[in-house]
Amino acid sequence: MYKGHRYPRVIIQQAVYFKLRFSLSYRDVEELMQIRGVEVDHSTIQRWVYKFTPEIEKNMNKRKYQTGDSWRMDETYIKVAGQDRFLYRAVDKEGNTVDFLLTKRRQCMSAQKFFNKAINNNGKPRLVNIDKSGSNYAAIQVVNRRGLFKNNIKIRQCKYLNNIVEQDHRGIKRRIINYTGFKEFESAQRTLSGIEVVNIIRKDQISNSRKTNFKTFISLIA
Repeated sequence: MYKGHRYPRVIIQQAVYFKLRFSLSYRDVEELMQIRGVEVDHSTIQRWVYKFTPEIEKNMNKRKYQTGDSWRMDETYIKVAGQDRFLYRAVDKEGNTVDFLLTKRRQCMSAQKFFNKAINNNGKPRLVNIDKSGSNYAAIQVVNRRGLFKNNIKIRQCKYLNNIVEQDHRGIKRRIINYTGFKEFESAQRTLSGIEVVNIIRKDQISNSRKTNFKTFISLIA
């Protein structure tokens, strides 16, 4: 994975972690690395984040603890190139992150794509609590009509029960408030997935054998 890079893996790992863990711009990370005696351009750090986050997410899904089967699902908007894009997310009733997906549109197909990803990574939920969104309701109905499961997913539409996922949204959005803005959709999708993985580590959803959060993180791209 590190073949062809002129920098040692430990430098790459630190730079990627700084970007995904803290509310820093790429230029901030560049300056932080300079303070540590490493001269690396911010555009190089951006390429590292783009390259390594898919592998980080894949390895995280292999090691993440099983979440509960009662989900709270909602979406929030994220600005990408000046346009609203939609970050679908779900947590269980304990607040553990189930899954996430950035989409270009807010519609039934987008919600269905999210549910397919979440179920593939976490198994079928017993119940999903959603807001009054018709597209989210329709997406779950599509999953149920496929008849892939013995029991259908129960749908509950109770706004106050979704407070827990809405609070989790705010935590993610605070992380990107100091960014100059995402310029490209794919870059936004990969960066947000990395931020979500760090958040999952901080929630102790991955076995880390009493390691630090940083060591757990680098074990996903070691």
